[in-house]
Amino acid sequence: MRSPVTGIVTLLLLFVLVIIGYGSVFAVSQTEQALVVRLGKPVDVATDPGLHFKAPFIDTVIPIDKRILDLENPSQEVIASDQKRLVVDAFARYRIKDALQFYQSIGSIQAANVQLTTLLNASLRRVLGEVTFIQVVRDEREALMGKIREQLDKEAGGYGIQVVDVRIRRADLPEQNSQAVYQRMQTERQREAAEFRAQGGQKAQEIRSNADREATVIVAEANSTAEQVRGEGDGERNRLFAEAYGKDADFFAFYRSMSAYENGLKSSDTRFLLRPDSDFFKFFSNASGKAPVAAEPAKP
Repeated sequence: MRSPVTGIVTLLLLFVLVIIGYGSVFAVSQTEQALVVRLGKPVDVATDPGLHFKAPFIDTVIPIDKRILDLENPSQEVIASDQKRLVVDAFARYRIKDALQFYQSIGSIQAANVQLTTLLNASLRRVLGEVTFIQVVRDEREALMGKIREQLDKEAGGYGIQVVDVRIRRADLPEQNSQAVYQRMQTERQREAAEFRAQGGQKAQEIRSNADREATVIVAEANSTAEQVRGEGDGERNRLFAEAYGKDADFFAFYRSMSAYENGLKSSDTRFLLRPDSDFFKFFSNASGKAPVAAEPAKP
């Protein structure tokens, strides 16, 4: 028959074994890597997910994130090579590639963010200070971000950190400079608009002058042609009149008198003061238009 003491000892041994077994294993997730520290000295790095072993009671497991981490950098004022001040808002993404080196040099994510912020600001001033304002905001922005990332990655490598990306969200002039630049641009556009309007007015005046000159030429040519046609018509009329007069002078005289009566005796209150025996009315007194022959006086 077993002694009760034996059972108690067995239970104690099992309890101790469970505690030792529990303290000898640790789990590493897919988003982490673990650093095993024995009495303050790193002895192992577990990078694969799953269960791993350590010495119980004397080993400490420090989890270190192996995902890509974000570094938010506050806006900084940078002076470009053309002496223009820029307000630059940038951020970086990084990951811890060497957990042991990271732990020995920095020790925590918070400390890494502080150190990387200082390095990022230095790289921004160094790279952007060598180029002009236009190159930063428009022409070479992508290349400049790549250059900043390379410099930051090189400096962060000593801390076991790999810089994945650096991006410039915004690079612009300070508010007071932006207002001055806007006013200068507005003045320049107004000057260009006034110049365009002046050029348009000059062009319009040239077009109007050309049109007036062409109209004058056309009217002069038309008047010349009209006078020429009118002269030809008058000549033809005179010729016809001369022909008519040559064929029958009496009929021609009768026709001219009828035309004179038609044109002179209008219904608009026309008045004449003429003698009844005037030559104008010769066809009224005689159909032939000839003066009547006076009767010879009787001989005594």
